[in-house]
Amino acid sequence: MKEDLNLNWEIKSFKELTLNEFHDIIALRIQGLIVELNCPFQDLDGKDKKCYHIICRTGKGDIIATGRIIPPGIAKDVVAIGRVVIKKEYRGRGIGRDLMQKCLEFSIFEFGNGDIAISVQKDLEGYYENHGFKSTGKEYLEEGIPHVEMLFRPMED
Repeated sequence: MKEDLNLNWEIKSFKELTLNEFHDIIALRIQGLIVELNCPFQDLDGKDKKCYHIICRTGKGDIIATGRIIPPGIAKDVVAIGRVVIKKEYRGRGIGRDLMQKCLEFSIFEFGNGDIAISVQKDLEGYYENHGFKSTGKEYLEEGIPHVEMLFRPMED
């Protein structure tokens, strides 16, 4: 269970990341988003340097989950969350729920109550609806995988 992992959470700007942290984040993203999905794409898109990075570590210091929070004006007009990945053997323990909650809380604290965007694989739409995201209706293929754009609106009940 999650309680046994002694998880530690941090959110850092790119400049605050150590080389080892950035290496481990990229290694996790490559494994979870490229290798597992058999979906070659250019992960290092130049945006990481302008983003905040959420890191979840075990008590042993291993990074097991990550995501990036993209300030408004870099990818979209609003804050965006992306590159969300959890190490395979740690999925299904509620870590993803905690990760999204922490991303949303940080985004609202740092950027205010504006909309927060996320683009997700179509088959994960229901998962993100459980976090308060709603489809914009825009669906598209990204690297051959169906995706949908979604928005979280903090001001809505």
